[in-house]
Amino acid sequence: MIKYIRNTKLAIIGGVLTAGLVTTSCDKGFVELNTNPNAVTDPILENLFTYNVVKTAGTGYENHRGNLIYAGAMVQHFASLTTYWSGDKYLSNVEYYSAFFETAYTNQVKEIEQIIALTKDKPELSNKYNIARIWRAFIYHRISDLYGDIPYSEAGQGYLDGILSPKYDTQETIYKDMLKELEEAGAGLDAAKVSYGAADPLYAGDVVKWKKFANSLMLRLGMRMTKVDAASAETYVKKAIAGGLMTSNDDVARLLHYDTNDNNRNLDANTLKTQEYDAANLKGKANSKLSKTLVDFLQTNDDPRLPYIATLWQGNADRNQLPTASAPAAQKGLPNGYDPTTIKTLIPSWNDNSLATYSEANLNYIASNAAPTVFQSYAEVEYLLAEAALRGWGDGAAATHYNKGVTAAMSLFSIYGATIPAASITAYLTVHPFATSGMTAQMEQIHTQYWAATFLNSYEAYANWRRTGYPALKPTNYTGNATGGVIPRRLRYPASETSKNAVNYRAAVAIQGPDDFLTRVWWDK
Repeated sequence: MIKYIRNTKLAIIGGVLTAGLVTTSCDKGFVELNTNPNAVTDPILENLFTYNVVKTAGTGYENHRGNLIYAGAMVQHFASLTTYWSGDKYLSNVEYYSAFFETAYTNQVKEIEQIIALTKDKPELSNKYNIARIWRAFIYHRISDLYGDIPYSEAGQGYLDGILSPKYDTQETIYKDMLKELEEAGAGLDAAKVSYGAADPLYAGDVVKWKKFANSLMLRLGMRMTKVDAASAETYVKKAIAGGLMTSNDDVARLLHYDTNDNNRNLDANTLKTQEYDAANLKGKANSKLSKTLVDFLQTNDDPRLPYIATLWQGNADRNQLPTASAPAAQKGLPNGYDPTTIKTLIPSWNDNSLATYSEANLNYIASNAAPTVFQSYAEVEYLLAEAALRGWGDGAAATHYNKGVTAAMSLFSIYGATIPAASITAYLTVHPFATSGMTAQMEQIHTQYWAATFLNSYEAYANWRRTGYPALKPTNYTGNATGGVIPRRLRYPASETSKNAVNYRAAVAIQGPDDFLTRVWWDK
């Protein structure tokens, strides 16, 4: 059966022993005798919630394929000469474009739907219920942003309601419901009631911060609709602003990781380190490199984040001993869309050692195993407020919000163990002030910074790029690509859907359009 309906309700907290009911007098006491007094008979909500948040940060499998290889390379954060890095060459790799869909329904959807079912209509658990609703919206919006129409209203109900083949809901319907859920859940939080406490790895049960996150996510989703439903976008953006948003980096929605904990490492970083690197053989020839587009942007603008985002091999025998802050001028990004043979058409002097001279993600800072996973940052909120100001939906202070966004994005590097001095941020803004006129130029400025700020959160970078068109990326046209040299607009559904959920899959394709990389999702029309 398809993975996203395998809702084994008690799988993560241990098995439950079930004794038969016996009615004859001679069997009096049989149930008690055959019941394990130490067995857990009810799900532990705190365990379920912690597990769900950690799994939403990723398992390593879908991160590598969905976040890095596809989305990260499509938005030109990463580049690679290997053909299995499908995103920068627009190749169709069924295992890789299926990975996020299948893993999200298996490891994210089923637990959050269970938590919702266990807390709904229980006033004493209202905070746990409403926090789960907020997190549920986060989970589904990422799936829908990547694929479009998806199972939503019937998803994760295999164990709960026996729905083994869930229908697909339209993205429009999903977005409207998620926004409603965020509004209601945020309003329903009550500081006087119990929450998840220490079992909440995002905010330690702080319902004030959860309300800010709910509104900040509402701002993100509201802005996502600007191309297709500007009136609703404006309504929800204004509601989000009025409800109260993130106001500093203390409000960032992030999950802490620990390098010494195999169960809670940053698995994007761990993938970059372990799956693409062999110290004895590669010596700087890792499969993943930073894209020339990203490095050129940071380098040209003298961006103080560059040394903590990028690093070079520089002849080190042990990647862990790479320079912690390589000289910015030495960084060099790899062009997208080439393989070991075709790169020689661009760089005739290319040889077997050339790859080692190109920059990689800095594993001592932003891409360390202990680097937090950021689900939504305060910087993103400020950039969206800058856009809202330009549209007349906010306070009109676009430049102020832009400056706050840049400051927040650079200051956030403290969570990676790097300190960018306030003076360096001020100097950057002095040299790169917000454009005084021209909405096109201003939007490009805002969303190019948004793109830089969402490095390693490629799901969001890819979604926002499709909505805004910024930065203006130059497509590649690798031989045999699946799009005719056009950057994909979505990922295809898993091949398993065509057989395991065939009727609903066909109905979704009939509504949304062909199941290919160029069919645009609803908000991208």
